Amino acid sequence: MKIKPILFALLLSVFAASSCKNVLDMAPDGKLTMEEIFADNDKVGAFLNSCYTNIPVKGTRYFFWSRGPVDWSDEAWDTDAEAESWIMSGRMYNGDASAGSHPITNISADGGNGDYWARYWSAIRNCTLFINRIDAATVKNPADRNRWKAEAHLLRAYYYSELLKWFGAAIPIEKDLYEFSDDFSSVEKAGYYDIVKFIMEDCDVALGTAELPWRITTPAEGGRVHKGLAEAIKSKMILFAASPLNNAGQDLWQEAYQVNKKSLENLRTNGYELYNRVNLPQTYLAETAYLGPNKNEKTAIYNEYFTQGMNYSASPVDRETIFQSRENQGNIWNIDGIGAQDGYKSGTCPTQELVDAYETSDGQPILNLDKPYLDEQHLQPNYNAANKLYDPNNPYANRDPRFYASIYYNGSKRKAMWNFAESPESVENYPAPIGNRTRIIATYNGEPQTGIHPTTRRATRTGYFERKFLHPNSGGDNPIAGANWKLFRLGEIILNFAEAAAEAGQLVEAAKAVNEIRTRAGMPNLPASLSKADLIKRIRAERRVELAMEENRYFDLRRWSLPTDDLSKTDRWVTAMDITRNANGTFTYKRRNVRATERKNYTNKFLWVPIPLDEANRLRSITGADWQNKGW
Repeated sequence: MKIKPILFALLLSVFAASSCKNVLDMAPDGKLTMEEIFADNDKVGAFLNSCYTNIPVKGTRYFFWSRGPVDWSDEAWDTDAEAESWIMSGRMYNGDASAGSHPITNISADGGNGDYWARYWSAIRNCTLFINRIDAATVKNPADRNRWKAEAHLLRAYYYSELLKWFGAAIPIEKDLYEFSDDFSSVEKAGYYDIVKFIMEDCDVALGTAELPWRITTPAEGGRVHKGLAEAIKSKMILFAASPLNNAGQDLWQEAYQVNKKSLENLRTNGYELYNRVNLPQTYLAETAYLGPNKNEKTAIYNEYFTQGMNYSASPVDRETIFQSRENQGNIWNIDGIGAQDGYKSGTCPTQELVDAYETSDGQPILNLDKPYLDEQHLQPNYNAANKLYDPNNPYANRDPRFYASIYYNGSKRKAMWNFAESPESVENYPAPIGNRTRIIATYNGEPQTGIHPTTRRATRTGYFERKFLHPNSGGDNPIAGANWKLFRLGEIILNFAEAAAEAGQLVEAAKAVNEIRTRAGMPNLPASLSKADLIKRIRAERRVELAMEENRYFDLRRWSLPTDDLSKTDRWVTAMDITRNANGTFTYKRRNVRATERKNYTNKFLWVPIPLDEANRLRSITGADWQNKGW
């Protein structure tokens, strides 16, 4: 609920919003009364569309084609931080954020990624209004009435979950509508756990509605919510509630374990399963895909999954994706891949910290998980003494197959349209004309096209380029857009369960779950003798790799923190691999910080996003309480 000067003003704008894709064709036009809307079957369905319009696209669709939270944790560096320092990542890295002007809340971005406080409360208001009116509304088909009501409950749960992720427990619970004439002085902030219970209640309404399906099976209904999403939201939010940042000193892990166990069982029973085979071998197992050494099938499976959208079918190829965004990610080869390919920008550059997280193929971590680095700037790696495969002078050999599916590194290859002719300085690739060809991705100092550079927009900042979401051969002559963003997938739910089970002491079940993920990836099972503490560390490490660059790390680092902590060990300094090409064609690898000064979005207050200043002031004025998050 928002206090009346803002919340109800937002309602006035919702009727002009575009309708949800393929649900119904007509949306209210702003000239109808509520009585008129809910007296007409088609208009009732159209009003439900207004509950859908604020679901964000995510992925690359943050401001200026950024990946937002992926770039604000230790996973990646955004090349726009130098080229366009006034926008989101540059401001975050420089600590240029306040309650009155914050890069996350102050920008209404492409695809609904931004201005979350206003957008989500507007959607929650509409969902609640719909829930309260639908029983008495004119609806021709009773099955439609039941399904639409369930959708509104589930959509409200989704928006509340998003508010909790960004703002924490700085919000009230709105079960019923507030009117202009109501007394708002008694409105109170709810506890994090109480809000999660409210979210789960809404999800349970959806799960208890027979007319709501477990997945969407026809393109005409693409984008509609379903029971699979309800289980995914429950899984995630009870995990967040049990985590140190949010649990208020309570031990909620047993409940998190039980909820996750049931959600996972229900998803499996209703047809959800991991994406476990290559369905397009002509593309992903081709020599020209360059997916891992010797056309590794596990690498190909992983890359294929993230570069293909989910189809709406009764027998879908992709049974892992639970809910995907309504739009694709655009032509990401020139905004979020290898910038030189089309001459624009590289966008998200994976950090050395992320590269360090990928184990060697024998299942051994590269670094000591208790203390990965011996210094605060991450320039001195603390190697895992048990790892005998890793060679710092040949750092990309013998790695987890997901590494090769996710990251372009020095010496990797890509066949695509390259919009430039090679110069003699590009030793590995010269001579070669503009055109579709195979190119060695050389990221060393001085390489004029794909080498590391501190300011050039199309260069890499870190010695790496993102590959995970990039089709193996997309380009100007093969314009395959980035797939629809996978907002929830079964792989995440399995890891949610593994973490909750381990924290609750169910070590055998936890290990079995995480090993299912590792088997799909082509990695060995975890050692059977791990203690509870060591198993939890390995599960966290597995989340980092399996869910890399999917927006989870930003929130995981926060929820694993205590309310008094900061993010100095992970987000303050991020590093690059500074590579020198020697005269004999070998390379010297040396770590360095991406820039000489620290990133400043690591302090305690950055655990949460602030409530917009005007809103916080109104809340204080009306309720007499301070609603603002600590430090803002």
